[in-house]
Amino acid sequence: MTLPKSDSDHFQGKNPLEHLFEARKKGRIATAEIHGNELSGFKHALGHAIKETTFVLSFLALYLIYVEKPLHPLIIPLGLGWLVWKTGRSALLGWARLERLHRLIEEERFEIEHHRDQEKQELRALYEAKGLTPPLLDEVVTILMADDNRLLEIMLEEELGLQVESFEHPLRQAMGAFLGSFLALIVFSLVYLTLPLWVCFVVGTVIVATSSVTIAFWQHNRRFPAAIWNVGLYILSLSVARQLMELVAG
Repeated sequence: MTLPKSDSDHFQGKNPLEHLFEARKKGRIATAEIHGNELSGFKHALGHAIKETTFVLSFLALYLIYVEKPLHPLIIPLGLGWLVWKTGRSALLGWARLERLHRLIEEERFEIEHHRDQEKQELRALYEAKGLTPPLLDEVVTILMADDNRLLEIMLEEELGLQVESFEHPLRQAMGAFLGSFLALIVFSLVYLTLPLWVCFVVGTVIVATSSVTIAFWQHNRRFPAAIWNVGLYILSLSVARQLMELVAG
């Protein structure tokens, strides 16, 4: 079935279904992380913080090996500075995501209050695309249009593709980043101060592999490829850094 185009400014010359596709795209953009498609929340912030802190401290350990200062105390203050950065950055990203979410909620609430006819067309197109037909379609649309709060929830979920309950508080996400960075810092500091410095890279490889597998498990992705690619990137990055350090020094 071909839906008619609408002359309404609300639809901007599109039919209701085309408008819904555009709205869903806007929802994906608004909820995406600024730095990529990492999922939000406490667990993911913790996992990524462990992995990223391991990368940073491994590069520092490589530098200290290169300059032959194995007892140099830089690793702890620099690690603490990185911990503060990761915690604050995670909180700011969480607040930015919530701000975008609240803006979309208010925009949708305004549309429900001031463009009810167009919202009704969108709702009808949504459930028609799901296979509902009159008279059941008419009954469902009438029931949902009678409750603005329920209608807002439906439009956020169905039109924009948002799951509001999945958004954790930014401070909880920041706590995940703090714990992840702190755990990696503690492990590296203990190894750094008690064992040969090269052991840091073995421990780093284990941490990167473990955190990558855990994150992949949370995201329902394949665990083994995640571990292989992340460990490979970890080793390649350190190798490139080492080669460039020798090239510059030579």
